[in-house]
Amino acid sequence: MKRNLLLSAFSALLLGASVVSASDCTGFLPPNDLKIPVGSIHARGIIETQFNEVIDTVERIYKPQVASLGKVLKVNRLWTNETVNASASQSGNTYILNMYGGLARHETITMDGFALVLCHELGHHLGGAPKVSSWASNEGQSDYYANFKCLKQVFADQSSMAFTRKSEGDAVAEKGCEMMYADAQDRAICVRAAMAGKSVAYLFKTLRNEAVVPRFDTPSPVVVTSMMTTHPPTQCRMDTYLQGSLCTQPVSAPLSQTNPAVGTCTRSAGFVTGFRPLCWYKPANAAELLPPVTNTVAAPEAGPVFSILQGAYPWDSVRLP
Repeated sequence: MKRNLLLSAFSALLLGASVVSASDCTGFLPPNDLKIPVGSIHARGIIETQFNEVIDTVERIYKPQVASLGKVLKVNRLWTNETVNASASQSGNTYILNMYGGLARHETITMDGFALVLCHELGHHLGGAPKVSSWASNEGQSDYYANFKCLKQVFADQSSMAFTRKSEGDAVAEKGCEMMYADAQDRAICVRAAMAGKSVAYLFKTLRNEAVVPRFDTPSPVVVTSMMTTHPPTQCRMDTYLQGSLCTQPVSAPLSQTNPAVGTCTRSAGFVTGFRPLCWYKPANAAELLPPVTNTVAAPEAGPVFSILQGAYPWDSVRLP
């Protein structure tokens, strides 16, 4: 009996190690030592039932989509794990998401914010180019996918109406969404997605012990000279969440595994905003920076908010090869 119990414990240990292994994984956050166990005084985020409700919604939407690709979506619900992170990996035909309770318990996390984390990890599997490995979209693209594809589907689902979210509004996000979407529901989803990005941006700020508060009206002025494959800085990620929310490409538009311009918002496709920020994204083709000969999408009325949105993407100042 004792031997059997020891063998069972050893087997469970091996199983647990395989579930949370970082091998060939991509994490939502850079590696960190923060731990928030169940029952901690620092557990001020969402509770277990909310954790499961968000995962239930995402699984209901995405399991059929992944199955249509001949793959299987597996979400490991690691509520008792104290790790403040999330990760994605692949094993054969299985797309794996590891969702840790430690991150869900962080005080900055709302149910909407946790949905964004799930969407980011899905983005590594489904986000297309630019990629960081044979299967995984890079960190910036996964952030972009979370808002311009995934959250738009999640927040359109009736079950998401009960999700907790940031209570305060944001003038830049609200005005930007108003300019880009004529439909009231689309505008509301755009704002929710942007505010979910604001929620997790505060998590990045806390973990990095940064003094500067990220804001939608202070977009990063950085222009990278090569594609960033690691986690972008806090402000840059927040910019990406907003622009993904503002991208009006249809959710159904297919993405490419090799061409990052396909199915996204670019100037060359006639879009006026919703571009991936140049603080992490280096266009593979300079034509992405150029407007089409005939602009098929009318630009919003000029104003301070639109100037802010365009100021984050200094296309005209980028030297073309």
